[in-house]
Amino acid sequence: MPERAAAHAIGGDDMDEARVRRPVIVWDLVLTIVLLLLMVGAGFVLFFLAFFLAFASDSCGASSVCDSDRIATGMLLAIVLPVALGLIALVAAVVMLVLRRLAFWIPLVGIGLMVGGWFLGAWVTSTGVQPMAP
Repeated sequence: MPERAAAHAIGGDDMDEARVRRPVIVWDLVLTIVLLLLMVGAGFVLFFLAFFLAFASDSCGASSVCDSDRIATGMLLAIVLPVALGLIALVAAVVMLVLRRLAFWIPLVGIGLMVGGWFLGAWVTSTGVQPMAP
Protein backbone atom coordinates (compact mmCIF):
# COMPACT_ATOMS: atom_id res chain seq x y z
CA MET A 1 0.00 0.00 0.00
CA PRO A 2 2.78 2.52 0.71
CA GLU A 3 4.14 1.92 -2.80
CA ARG A 4 0.77 2.85 -4.26
CA ALA A 5 0.65 6.05 -2.24
CA ALA A 6 4.16 6.92 -3.39
CA ALA A 7 3.28 6.20 -7.01
CA HIS A 8 0.17 8.36 -6.73
CA ALA A 9 2.20 11.19 -5.21
CA ILE A 10 4.51 11.31 -8.24
CA GLY A 11 1.75 10.88 -10.82
CA GLY A 12 2.02 7.14 -11.40
CA ASP A 13 -1.74 6.52 -11.41
CA ASP A 14 -2.27 9.08 -14.14
CA MET A 15 0.23 7.22 -16.31
CA ASP A 16 -1.65 3.94 -15.79
CA GLU A 17 -4.96 5.53 -16.79
CA ALA A 18 -3.39 7.03 -19.90
CA ARG A 19 -2.06 3.64 -20.95
CA VAL A 20 -5.48 2.02 -20.57
CA ARG A 21 -7.24 4.57 -22.78
CA ARG A 22 -6.28 4.12 -26.43
CA PRO A 23 -5.75 7.19 -28.60
CA VAL A 24 -8.27 8.07 -31.30
CA ILE A 25 -7.09 7.01 -34.74
CA VAL A 26 -8.44 9.85 -36.85
CA TRP A 27 -7.98 8.25 -40.27
CA ASP A 28 -9.80 5.13 -39.09
CA LEU A 29 -12.66 7.19 -37.68
CA VAL A 30 -13.10 9.19 -40.90
CA LEU A 31 -12.73 6.16 -43.17
CA THR A 32 -15.18 4.12 -41.08
CA ILE A 33 -17.81 6.88 -41.21
CA VAL A 34 -17.43 7.22 -44.98
CA LEU A 35 -17.64 3.45 -45.46
CA LEU A 36 -20.69 3.24 -43.17
CA LEU A 37 -22.42 5.85 -45.33
CA LEU A 38 -21.47 3.85 -48.41
CA MET A 39 -22.83 0.71 -46.74
CA VAL A 40 -26.15 2.41 -46.00
CA GLY A 41 -26.35 3.49 -49.65
CA ALA A 42 -25.61 -0.05 -50.79
CA GLY A 43 -28.35 -1.27 -48.45
CA PHE A 44 -30.89 1.06 -50.06
CA VAL A 45 -29.87 -0.10 -53.54
CA LEU A 46 -30.08 -3.79 -52.59
CA PHE A 47 -33.43 -3.23 -50.87
CA PHE A 48 -34.76 -1.56 -54.04
CA LEU A 49 -33.39 -4.29 -56.33
CA ALA A 50 -34.93 -7.05 -54.21
CA PHE A 51 -38.40 -6.06 -55.33
CA PHE A 52 -37.46 -6.72 -58.95
CA LEU A 53 -37.04 -10.39 -58.10
CA ALA A 54 -40.84 -10.62 -58.26
CA PHE A 55 -40.49 -10.47 -62.04
CA ALA A 56 -39.02 -13.98 -61.93
CA SER A 57 -42.60 -15.24 -62.02
CA ASP A 58 -43.42 -13.51 -65.33
CA SER A 59 -42.84 -16.66 -67.37
CA CYS A 60 -44.86 -18.89 -65.05
CA GLY A 61 -47.48 -20.95 -66.87
CA ALA A 62 -46.40 -19.98 -70.38
CA SER A 63 -42.93 -21.48 -70.60
CA SER A 64 -42.04 -22.59 -67.10
CA VAL A 65 -43.34 -24.24 -63.97
CA CYS A 66 -43.05 -22.09 -60.87
CA ASP A 67 -43.04 -22.58 -57.14
CA SER A 68 -44.58 -19.34 -55.86
CA ASP A 69 -43.62 -20.06 -52.27
CA ARG A 70 -39.97 -20.48 -53.17
CA ILE A 71 -40.01 -17.30 -55.24
CA ALA A 72 -41.57 -15.41 -52.33
CA THR A 73 -39.06 -16.90 -49.88
CA GLY A 74 -36.15 -15.86 -52.08
CA MET A 75 -37.54 -12.37 -52.45
CA LEU A 76 -38.03 -12.10 -48.69
CA LEU A 77 -34.45 -13.27 -48.10
CA ALA A 78 -33.16 -10.67 -50.56
CA ILE A 79 -35.10 -7.97 -48.70
CA VAL A 80 -34.36 -8.97 -45.10
CA LEU A 81 -30.79 -10.34 -45.17
CA PRO A 82 -29.03 -7.20 -46.46
CA VAL A 83 -30.88 -5.00 -43.99
CA ALA A 84 -30.21 -7.30 -41.02
CA LEU A 85 -26.56 -7.83 -41.90
CA GLY A 86 -26.12 -4.09 -42.46
CA LEU A 87 -27.54 -3.30 -39.03
CA ILE A 88 -25.27 -5.87 -37.40
CA ALA A 89 -22.24 -4.37 -39.17
CA LEU A 90 -23.31 -0.85 -38.18
CA VAL A 91 -23.57 -1.79 -34.50
CA ALA A 92 -20.27 -3.69 -34.63
CA ALA A 93 -18.49 -0.72 -36.22
CA VAL A 94 -19.82 1.70 -33.60
CA VAL A 95 -18.76 -0.64 -30.78
CA MET A 96 -15.27 -0.92 -32.28
CA LEU A 97 -15.05 2.87 -32.61
CA VAL A 98 -16.10 3.34 -28.99
CA LEU A 99 -13.45 0.83 -27.93
CA ARG A 100 -10.99 2.77 -30.12
CA ARG A 101 -9.98 -0.24 -32.19
CA LEU A 102 -9.56 -0.38 -35.96
CA ALA A 103 -13.05 -0.47 -37.43
CA PHE A 104 -12.73 0.45 -41.10
CA TRP A 105 -12.84 -3.20 -42.16
CA ILE A 106 -16.26 -3.84 -40.62
CA PRO A 107 -18.29 -1.83 -43.19
CA LEU A 108 -16.31 -3.50 -45.98
CA VAL A 109 -17.17 -6.93 -44.64
CA GLY A 110 -20.75 -5.73 -44.06
CA ILE A 111 -21.12 -4.65 -47.68
CA GLY A 112 -19.77 -8.00 -48.86
CA LEU A 113 -22.17 -9.89 -46.61
CA MET A 114 -25.09 -7.71 -47.71
CA VAL A 115 -24.37 -8.37 -51.38
CA GLY A 116 -23.95 -12.07 -50.61
CA GLY A 117 -27.30 -12.11 -48.79
CA TRP A 118 -28.98 -10.47 -51.75
CA PHE A 119 -27.49 -13.00 -54.17
CA LEU A 120 -28.58 -15.83 -51.88
CA GLY A 121 -32.15 -14.53 -52.08
CA ALA A 122 -31.86 -14.14 -55.86
CA TRP A 123 -30.59 -17.73 -56.15
CA VAL A 124 -33.47 -19.08 -54.06
CA THR A 125 -35.87 -17.08 -56.24
CA SER A 126 -34.34 -18.48 -59.43
CA THR A 127 -34.69 -22.06 -58.15
CA GLY A 128 -38.44 -21.47 -57.97
CA VAL A 129 -38.66 -21.13 -61.76
CA GLN A 130 -38.12 -24.36 -63.71
CA PRO A 131 -38.41 -24.42 -67.53
CA MET A 132 -41.00 -26.77 -69.01
CA ALA A 133 -39.79 -29.83 -70.86
CA PRO A 134 -40.33 -29.47 -74.64
